[in-house]
Amino acid sequence: MVDVDIARLREFARDELDVLIEHRSRQGEDPWEFLPDMPTVDELVVLSLRDDALDERNQTAEYLMARLAARSTRADADDHRRALERIDAEIIRAIGIEHPALTRTAWMMLGRMQHVRDDAADAGGV
Repeated sequence: MVDVDIARLREFARDELDVLIEHRSRQGEDPWEFLPDMPTVDELVVLSLRDDALDERNQTAEYLMARLAARSTRADADDHRRALERIDAEIIRAIGIEHPALTRTAWMMLGRMQHVRDDAADAGGV
């Protein structure tokens, strides 16, 4: 991965989060209801780094098509969801290792992924 300035990425992520919060508030949503579901600044940074990694691998278009298929009602939608989680897990794990300031966030994001929990349970880890 390319050398990155985590502090600068956090600034951008904070700005993005502020815009999302303001937009939802202006739409009449109650912040007390939607704030717990919003990503953290560091989660946005990890997702940004994930997107950069997909670009570096020339997988962005393939990833986005798989996301669309995963949201569909097709019979293979669950297969696409699991494939996306595997890709996300691989990249997010690498981000957590490469950027110690984001390790805790990366691990928390990994813990929320269903296939990661399933694989750990199959291996006797959970």
